[in-house]
Amino acid sequence: MGYLGDSLLTAFELILGLDREVRIAVWTSLYTSSCAIVIAALFGVPAGLWLGLKRFHGRQLLVALLNTMMALPTVVVGLVLFGLFSRQGPLGPLGLLFTPLAMIAGQTVLAAPIVANLVLAAVTGADSRIINTALTLGASRLQAAIKLLSEVRFGVMAAVIAGFGRVIAEVGVAMMLGGNILHYTRNIPTAIALETSKGEFAQGIALGMVLLIMAFLLNGLLQVVQGKGRPTA
Repeated sequence: MGYLGDSLLTAFELILGLDREVRIAVWTSLYTSSCAIVIAALFGVPAGLWLGLKRFHGRQLLVALLNTMMALPTVVVGLVLFGLFSRQGPLGPLGLLFTPLAMIAGQTVLAAPIVANLVLAAVTGADSRIINTALTLGASRLQAAIKLLSEVRFGVMAAVIAGFGRVIAEVGVAMMLGGNILHYTRNIPTAIALETSKGEFAQGIALGMVLLIMAFLLNGLLQVVQGKGRPTA
């Protein structure tokens, strides 16, 4: 069958057989990425909504800064947080370095600008009459903002899923802050890098296939929800 074919066959066997190494790596990826995207959404969604609704001096500078943060190199984020979490750093006594919490912190920094920027785009593109109509009908500014968010909910969902996709496949921050420790901080991307460097091509393909399946399921879920949310003719 050939090298590639044998590796694919072995990868399917590892996935279908629920290999322990694969299961732990998948769980670590899901746990850290899910926690990170929840925290990122808690900061990013309000930030994007606020920037989309407010007009003030320096707004364009903030938007430009947000756009720049979307392209932050992961190694730079990892390096800065490594300095903060190391023994000599200001947060060293907390003992966060090479733990899942450090990975979550790094992934949150990467995901939050993406969520905020995409929510900003959704809010900016929304009909401005939504806010005005809600205020005219007696709603408070907070209630009007929540109404606007409900109208652009699919854009918000897409922002969250995009942020999740960014962090779940991320290697640099996970490697620098997590240390790729077996059964503790080793997630799918770092395991793929390690197994491939060891020549364990089948293990790397198995983990890569899991990533692809997860991406497919997330996008499928978004499509289903968007389809249900559209009014029928």
